[in-house]
Amino acid sequence: MDEARDIYPRDMAGYGANPPHPQWPGDANLCLSIAVNYEAGAEYSVLHGDAHSESVLTDTGFPAYEGARNLIVESAFEYGSRRGIWRILRILEERGVTASVWAVVMALERNPEAARAMVAAGHEIVSHGWRWIDYQNVPESTEREHIQRAVEGIERIVGARPLGWVTGRPSPHTRRLLVEAGGFLYDRDSLADELPYWVPVAGTPHLVIPMSYETNDNRYNEHSGFATADDFFTYLRDAFDMLYREGERGQPKMMALALHDRIAGRPARAAGLERFLDYVLAHDKVWIARGVDIARHWMQQHPFAR
Repeated sequence: MDEARDIYPRDMAGYGANPPHPQWPGDANLCLSIAVNYEAGAEYSVLHGDAHSESVLTDTGFPAYEGARNLIVESAFEYGSRRGIWRILRILEERGVTASVWAVVMALERNPEAARAMVAAGHEIVSHGWRWIDYQNVPESTEREHIQRAVEGIERIVGARPLGWVTGRPSPHTRRLLVEAGGFLYDRDSLADELPYWVPVAGTPHLVIPMSYETNDNRYNEHSGFATADDFFTYLRDAFDMLYREGERGQPKMMALALHDRIAGRPARAAGLERFLDYVLAHDKVWIARGVDIARHWMQQHPFAR
């Protein structure tokens, strides 16, 4: 059985029944990691040389249009960069909360005012790639080039290279290419756990900090997902309560919350975000941390061990 596990390229056991105690700062029962996706102007579009328009997380239900622009879909993304991002940044600032901004370089380049505001507020700028596309079938050489352009772009715009990475729709090569590129402390292209974990990549230890597709405003776009801000708040609150109780019982975890400016930035949905953050801040033993803070903490408390 152990031999089979060694051969199979997936880890189906993880930490098992007794995960490591994360030793979160302040003896926190829970670590809340907030990510704000910034993608507008980097999605699929014939304007960007693509063969079709965007169809994912558009809040419209329109399919991809081959060889043509979809102006309504484009405007949904524009809402995020024109209005939604400012509402989310305000909500975070009013509560003294910093987040990780998962920023696509092509998007940041089109709105330098927003990029400056993110940095000034103390948010971590994580590389969300050069483009906001599905890399599953992108040639490896092209993906390698896009990783390099993403790093150089954020360094140029922000003044410092990114230490974290999330593609969102990675290829089978992404993690290896990141390790080959060097300079990254972690990536977030995993839904596999509620604690960070190490993986060996081509002989190099690499840290993964899981994200979530369920404590995520992307579920507003599912037919059976969130319909109102109360739905969103209730779901997030229930996840928080379960994890907080487990932390009180000696097994603290991490809760990953993902937001999109064009989704949670809408007024009725932003109300649910406000309610949730206020609920979290009413609890004493919560560490709200950026991805880079979590990575550095984990490297110190739980260094890689074969």
